[in-house]
Amino acid sequence: MSMQTMKEHGVFSWNELFTTDMSEAKRFYKEALGWNLQDLDNPAVPYSIAMKGEREVAGIMGMTKDMNGMSPQWGSYVTVDDVDARVAKVQSLGGKLCVPPKDIPNVGRFAVIADPQGAMLGMITYLNKE
Repeated sequence: MSMQTMKEHGVFSWNELFTTDMSEAKRFYKEALGWNLQDLDNPAVPYSIAMKGEREVAGIMGMTKDMNGMSPQWGSYVTVDDVDARVAKVQSLGGKLCVPPKDIPNVGRFAVIADPQGAMLGMITYLNKE
């Protein structure tokens, strides 16, 4: 799937592991899947990009204080045309807002919602659509 396709409205575009043990998670996925990992220089939240060759395939993120009590897990993101408008639509359809819209510098804007049955999903609007 090309980056352009991944950044189309309604398409799954990113997967991210939220973990309590970055070094163990990185070791496990490197050995299990053959990923190379590039650590980002982010003092607020430890973050690594998982690479398969030259291609970015996923993120691995240390859990933050606001995730206290959450189990380590994978999260998926779907590209949307306008995060704020989609959050309003989700809420009007009986869904819940789990993480309000926030900006990711140089990436875009995201939110996490839950559908009426409780299944969680991230939504993201990228700054660069290409």
